Amino acid sequence: MFKTSILVLLSFLNLANSQNWIRSCYVYAGNEFPVSGIDSRLFTHLVCAFANINSSNYEIYIEPSDETFMATFTEIVTSKNPSAKTLLSIWAGKPHSPMFFDMTNSSMFFDMINSYSTFFGMINQLSHRTSFIRSAMMAARRHGFMGLDLSYVFLSTSANMANMGSFFDEWREAINSEPRKYDTAPLILTMGAMYSPVMDSLIYPVNDIKRNFDWVHVRSFDYHVSSKDRFTGAHAALYDPSSNLNTDYGINEWIRRGLPAKKLVIGLPYHGYAWTLVNSDDYAIGAPTNGMALTKDGSVSYRYIKGYLNSYGVKPLFNSTYVVNYCKIGSFWIGFDDVEAVKTKVSYAKEKGLLGYNVFQIPNDDTDWILSTTAQEEANNQENKQQLRVIVLSTTVAAMILVSATICFVKRKSIITRGKVAWSKRKKHTNQQGFTFAQIAAATDNFSSENKLGEGGFGPVYKGELQNGLQIAVKRLSKGSKQGIEELKNELALTARLQHVNLLKVLGICTEKEEQMLIYEYMPNGSLDNYLFDPVKRLCLDWQKRIQIIEGITQGLLYLQEYSVVTIIHRDLKASNILLDKEMKPKISDFGIAKVFEKDEYAASTRRIIGTYGYIPPEYVKGGIYSRKYDVYSFGVLLLQIISGKKTSSLYGLQKNLNLLEHAYELWKNDSSMDFMDPKLDDSSSTCKMKRCIQVALLCVQERWEDRPSMLEVSSMLKNEMENVPAPNMPAFSTCKRSEGEKICDLMEVCSASMLTITQEMPR
Repeated sequence: MFKTSILVLLSFLNLANSQNWIRSCYVYAGNEFPVSGIDSRLFTHLVCAFANINSSNYEIYIEPSDETFMATFTEIVTSKNPSAKTLLSIWAGKPHSPMFFDMTNSSMFFDMINSYSTFFGMINQLSHRTSFIRSAMMAARRHGFMGLDLSYVFLSTSANMANMGSFFDEWREAINSEPRKYDTAPLILTMGAMYSPVMDSLIYPVNDIKRNFDWVHVRSFDYHVSSKDRFTGAHAALYDPSSNLNTDYGINEWIRRGLPAKKLVIGLPYHGYAWTLVNSDDYAIGAPTNGMALTKDGSVSYRYIKGYLNSYGVKPLFNSTYVVNYCKIGSFWIGFDDVEAVKTKVSYAKEKGLLGYNVFQIPNDDTDWILSTTAQEEANNQENKQQLRVIVLSTTVAAMILVSATICFVKRKSIITRGKVAWSKRKKHTNQQGFTFAQIAAATDNFSSENKLGEGGFGPVYKGELQNGLQIAVKRLSKGSKQGIEELKNELALTARLQHVNLLKVLGICTEKEEQMLIYEYMPNGSLDNYLFDPVKRLCLDWQKRIQIIEGITQGLLYLQEYSVVTIIHRDLKASNILLDKEMKPKISDFGIAKVFEKDEYAASTRRIIGTYGYIPPEYVKGGIYSRKYDVYSFGVLLLQIISGKKTSSLYGLQKNLNLLEHAYELWKNDSSMDFMDPKLDDSSSTCKMKRCIQVALLCVQERWEDRPSMLEVSSMLKNEMENVPAPNMPAFSTCKRSEGEKICDLMEVCSASMLTITQEMPR
């Protein structure tokens, strides 16, 4: 009885849960309406449309004219609604001009024709599918989108449909595996499909769609259009007693074929169609017409329809059979969705158990957002009604539960008591966020000198071992020290939100007895510099291990800059801050002076210069400017050190007058890159990989931060050996820039000739 009552109540509560209700909309990059003018608070998801498919390499590309629009889309949208999620839509459907009102960009139209024909060529070959998937995910991450949408996939041959299923599986697997690499939220994956899964004896791979997509945007409109039909029609009919061309039929067919209602998002069109009536006195639905009116394709946005209605003083009519609004202006007839139709469709979606609604497209709404506001309010009204029903029903069930609970209480009391004792014992052997001073003192043998691993400006670091056998490292702020307390707080604040396999994990903190201690996982192989610059230990670093270290550092930085909650700039990335676990896998450590960038911040300035000469970029040394390319520069220096085993504090070349960056550049420019390699590396089979790494490193250390690649681009260049790598310019801090045979010495040469850590105030 008790168990049954609980299940009944939970079922009611689940019915009332509206957290997953989707309010989505498309925003077309070609429209003139600014993104900043969109009230994104009315939506949970905004879909930026469209990227296209390249017919030669099957990668995703964005029109140059749309690049700024898409690059700033997420930032602008979330400025009004921080909880809104954005998706990048990829066009895969047939070009249908009524969907793009007043399209004047003919090249965009032909791009869509190309994308449609290329789409099926892409899905029929594994290598093409791989190119598409990789580039799509990179495009989404590069522009800050939280998901991808494959827009308006049409039905094709049975063979194409079978390959489409394989393509969907591969795409989902790539998305699922990405968070395991970067420890970030997986991309949302949606699909725009026809109103029905079956058309002309062809059928979508419904089970594959169900398995791989988060939801489907159902194209529940354009059933009748004035460019082809010679009669007035409800282009987005919810019902139609005489035809299967209606939304209810399509939704039921999707569900009958196996796609759950909770994966269906109904389409709300914010456009209608205009016909020219044969007889102006015959204007019922189905009346004969002479074709389209008002626009070149007959399509009219709701914004303009409202303008016509206001200008002519006409009140629209509502047909409840089809669920459509319509009006007659002279000899013109316009069918569209107004407030009444939107309310009915949202109510239908709620009652049917659908996931939500999707608008095509949002800039067509009226200036006061009447349709979007109506849709939101109707959804809220339906939720309130459901909640009221749940309250009434759950009150009865709650009374039943109370009686059952009273009967069980006595029997459960002794079990609960024993459970508390068991939990108390278990807790002693569990890593906690808060460690006691006694625990840490015992683990480090009372902070003995034998357990001391090193010391920084904040204080010493000790090795320890907890009672459960877990080895730890303890960073202890020196009592009375003011130099490290802010850094320690900054590190705790950042590492609490950062979770990645290539970032050092903070296990907890100890603040008893006025202590400030951070407890980390222990890295048995110490720091990377102990191996790179020790002639004996360096023998352990063969090329494969160095590649493993390079890849790990790359992924850690990529997570910090691209995939974490906020962008993190490390500001002191160097070999001594790369720790190695027992398998020689790298973990980036020491976030005490890391910088947090806001979403709309790309570069900033400071009066306080902190860092290590040799690793900090010129714009930071000269002007206190730190940008998102700061870590890229440090990574480039570190990459050169890993390849060569050389320090930045020495001079190289025949005349010993070149710093490390210049030395690498001169050898690369003279096609002698192999002379830069660590002589202990004799793996001739990896020559091409080594040369590629040097070239990427030199791109990272260019003088102008604007010329350096992003970490996403760095990762791509290191992974994809077929990708072209551009030629680098002369590196920063070049002490001997040659001009007609003469040396021009840079005043900043001291910055690359020392390994000192600096902290200084700069005049502005």
